[in-house]
Amino acid sequence: MSFSADHLANQFLIAMPGMQDPNFAGTVIYLFEHTERGAMGLVVNRPTEVNMATLFDKIDLKLEIAPLLEQPVYFGGPVQVERGFVLHAPMENPSYRSSLIVPEGLTMTTSKDVLEAVAAGTGPSPFLMTLGYSGWGAGQLEEEISLNGWMNVPLSQAQMVEIIFNTPVGERYSRTMSYLGFDVSHLSGEAGHA
Repeated sequence: MSFSADHLANQFLIAMPGMQDPNFAGTVIYLFEHTERGAMGLVVNRPTEVNMATLFDKIDLKLEIAPLLEQPVYFGGPVQVERGFVLHAPMENPSYRSSLIVPEGLTMTTSKDVLEAVAAGTGPSPFLMTLGYSGWGAGQLEEEISLNGWMNVPLSQAQMVEIIFNTPVGERYSRTMSYLGFDVSHLSGEAGHA
C-alpha cells in the first residue's frame, strides 16, 4: 500500500463494533501522528474517575479555577498511562516546551508548562487532558484497519473541535460516525473480502 507518511494524521479513528480489545471498544481516537514508523493518537471519549483537581494535587500544582476543577481527565490510551497529554485547539505561536502542532489540525502538548498555564488561567482553551496515549507500530494500524478494527473519519478542524470540546462525551462516537452518513447500528463487526 502506497501512502504519504502522514496520510491518517489529523483524522479520527472509530473503533468498529467487532473491536475485541477492551482498551479500544467504543472509542473515538484523534490521530495526531501517522508515519511509516507507526501511529499515535488520543482517545477522546473515555473519561476516567480522576478530575483535574485531583490530578493537579498529585503534581503539586494549585488549580483554583472553578469550572476546571471537576473537568474529567481522560484515558488517552494504554501506553505511558503515567504521562499527561493535553489536546487543545490550535494557538498562534504556542510557547510550551513540548507541543506537536498537527497541520490543519489540533495541538498536542506534553510539557508541564501547559498545566502551569492552565493553573494560572492563561492556558489553552478549550483543552482535553488525557493520561496515556494510543500507539501502533509500523504497519500495525493499517493491518487493524484492513481487518475491520477501525474506520478513519477525515473531518475539518472545526468539526473535530466541535466533537472533542463541545459534544457531550456519550455522544462523541455517534456524532463522529454521523459524518460518514450512516448509523453505527447498521455496521457489522466482520470484515468482508471479495
